[in-house]
Amino acid sequence: MAGWRPNLDRWKQGRVPYLEQVVQGNLGKVSTAMTEFRRWAQASGLTPSETTYLARTRDGHQLRFSASADPSIEQAYRTHWVSPELSKRKRERLVERQNRPPDLVVIAASKPWTCTVCRGEFGAGAILMMDDAGPHCMDCSDLGHLEYLPASNAALTRRATKLSRLSAVVVRWSRSRKRYERQGILAEPEAIEQAEAELTEGEVREHRRLGDELHP
Repeated sequence: MAGWRPNLDRWKQGRVPYLEQVVQGNLGKVSTAMTEFRRWAQASGLTPSETTYLARTRDGHQLRFSASADPSIEQAYRTHWVSPELSKRKRERLVERQNRPPDLVVIAASKPWTCTVCRGEFGAGAILMMDDAGPHCMDCSDLGHLEYLPASNAALTRRATKLSRLSAVVVRWSRSRKRYERQGILAEPEAIEQAEAELTEGEVREHRRLGDELHP
């Protein structure tokens, strides 16, 4: 599982031109498996539902699956199959959730790095956004005005994300688990302040308790 996850993350971040480039397996067998699955789904009376896959980048461009970029192959990859027993409301909610634009993702670096745009040098822990050309600092990514909010309180994070016109999820690579793990978010300072003001008394106590545990 750990072997394919980094490649999937790179693709979602727009750092891989198409998913098949990093598929660990025979593409002919993948195509055969997809064909057989589609036949089974149709024979089982499942309903096709095409989903939009967007990159976790500022432009949110549509992700590409295949080397050929053939429309029929791309559509096959994007198609999910839904049980006809789901109510209309549940199907609509499922489609809405699947087509919701993904969170913008930035990375807390695990080692020093250089911005490919301004050539500024940054240390480990500095936040970057990966691009095809390499790492971009927050100013060069037009995210320099955002403030970091650690993932110490779920209620505060949800409020700040909802109130901020622009936000991003901060992740960091875990060597032991071989995957990116969520560290917090970037949000507009005024959104964080408003979110903190809206916390209930109980949520404030929980926020302080978690903060004490993280920073004894």
